Amino acid sequence: MPDNLPTLDVPPGIVELKHPLENFRAALGGRGSVRVVAMGSSSTAGLRNVVPYPARLELYLRKHYKDDDPHPKIRIDVFNRGQGGEEAPLEVARFKDDIFADDPCLVLWQVGTNAVFRQNEFNFDEVVTNIAGGLALLRDHPTMDVILIDPQYVTAMLFDDNADLAEKMVSAIRTAAESAEVSLFQRWALMRHWHVVNNTSFEQLLDPEDDLKLHQSNWSTMQVSLALTNSIIKAATPTA
Repeated sequence: MPDNLPTLDVPPGIVELKHPLENFRAALGGRGSVRVVAMGSSSTAGLRNVVPYPARLELYLRKHYKDDDPHPKIRIDVFNRGQGGEEAPLEVARFKDDIFADDPCLVLWQVGTNAVFRQNEFNFDEVVTNIAGGLALLRDHPTMDVILIDPQYVTAMLFDDNADLAEKMVSAIRTAAESAEVSLFQRWALMRHWHVVNNTSFEQLLDPEDDLKLHQSNWSTMQVSLALTNSIIKAATPTA
């Protein structure tokens, strides 16, 4: 990781969640495990020495609800259900065993990256259809909040044969979230803001061991995780 890491800002217009997390908030008022499930591909599952966002999210949320806003009767548990290389059709097929069986109050679904990066293996329209279908399944669960997470803004997604499809996927994910009336965490727009406005280089955003130039560094994963944590906390507060 290069030295002289930039100072990043996190624009509310990018990261604020559109819908309150009412089920997550209700679970905080109970006791025992407050269950969160993270569904996705490799940036959820983790790769090599990069600590993925679900583990960081669990740590940050536990600290917040222990020290900053004490809820001594609960414990945040984030279950990592990421599997590298997967996309929406394969992930929706796992919903029953890997989401609903745990009865979480909050589901985070990171989706769309492999449909761009591995476009020869996935049909774009089929992926988008499965995103919409998966959101319908999640949204209709009476005690579950949903946050959709779009792709990472990295070099591999901006290569000539990927760039247009990446923008198309980001737009399709935004439309799916709006149609399903679930919150979208705009990872793509946030990382793009850091690159364009905060002058963060791709060398800083990317895992230095990843020759594919697809996966985030520990540092940028931490920054995204912090932004996501703060967005969740805000959307779960009564004044949100």
